[in-house]
Amino acid sequence: MLVSAKDMLNKAKAGHYAVGQFNINNLEWTKAVLLTAQELNSPVILGVSEGAGKYMCGYKTVVAMANGMLEELKITVPVALHLDHGTYEGAYKCIEAGFSSIMFDGSHYAIEENIAKTTELVKVCAEKGLSLEAEVGSIGGEEDGVIGAGEVADPKECKAIAELGVTMLAAGIGNIHGKYPADWAGLSFETLDAIQKLTGDMPLVLHGGTGIPEDMIKKAISLGVAKINVNTECQLSFAAATREYIEAGKDKSGKGFDPRKLLAPGFEAIKATVKEKMELFGSVGKA
Repeated sequence: MLVSAKDMLNKAKAGHYAVGQFNINNLEWTKAVLLTAQELNSPVILGVSEGAGKYMCGYKTVVAMANGMLEELKITVPVALHLDHGTYEGAYKCIEAGFSSIMFDGSHYAIEENIAKTTELVKVCAEKGLSLEAEVGSIGGEEDGVIGAGEVADPKECKAIAELGVTMLAAGIGNIHGKYPADWAGLSFETLDAIQKLTGDMPLVLHGGTGIPEDMIKKAISLGVAKINVNTECQLSFAAATREYIEAGKDKSGKGFDPRKLLAPGFEAIKATVKEKMELFGSVGKA
C-alpha cells in the first residue's frame, strides 16, 4: 500500500539521513526503483512529473501500476507516490487519482499567492492523510519547460510557508535540475543553515540531486535535508547501458531485439544508480 512520505521523512530528519525520490518514466523505471528499495530495506519515494504522468497515459495509470507492483513484487518497505513540481490543477488531479504525496510548486507566484494556494492544499491533503511538499525560491535548470537559474530562497519566506502545515519544504539553495554547468558556484550552505534555523524539525528537500558532489550531499543532510530528488542520473545510466547494448550489436543476435532483452541492461543500470544513491543518502536498512 502506498503511504504518505511524512513518517519516513520525519524519521530521516531525526536520524540524519535522507530518503531518495527517484523519478519514474515507465514500467522498467518503477520496477527497478521498487526492487532496489526492497533489496536494500530502504524507504523510497517514486516521483512523477506532470510531463511523465502524461507520457504514462495519465495519473490513474501510474497509480494502478504502482499499486499492482507493490502487491505482485511483495514490496514491504514504505513507498510514497509523489507528484513532482505539481501545478495547482495537477495537484488536485493526483489527489483524485490516488497519489499518496503531492508537491505543489507555487514558487513562480508572488509569495502571497503561493501561501494562499498552499494553505488550501494543506487542508485537502490533511483530510486525506497525504504528505505535501511546498517550494520557495525556484530551483534552477529546466523542469517541464520552466527554466530557473538556481536562485536562493528567502529564509523568512520559507518560515512563512513551513508554518502553514506542509510536510516538507523545497528551498532553492543554488541547486539546479539536470547536469551542472562547469561554472556552477556550488550549494549555499549559509542559506540552508538559515532556513533550518527558522523551520526547525521540518524535513527539507534538495532538488537536482544529480551531479552534486558527495561531500556537499552529506553536508546538506547534516543541515536538515531529508529528501533528495534524483532523475537525470538514472536517465543517463539507462541511456549509456542501452547504447552499449546496441553498439555491441546485441540486438542483432538471436532474440536480442526482444524489448525485454533490449531494455534489461538499462534496467540493471537504473538499479545500480539507485543503490549507489541510497547508500550515499544513508537510507539503507532504515525501512
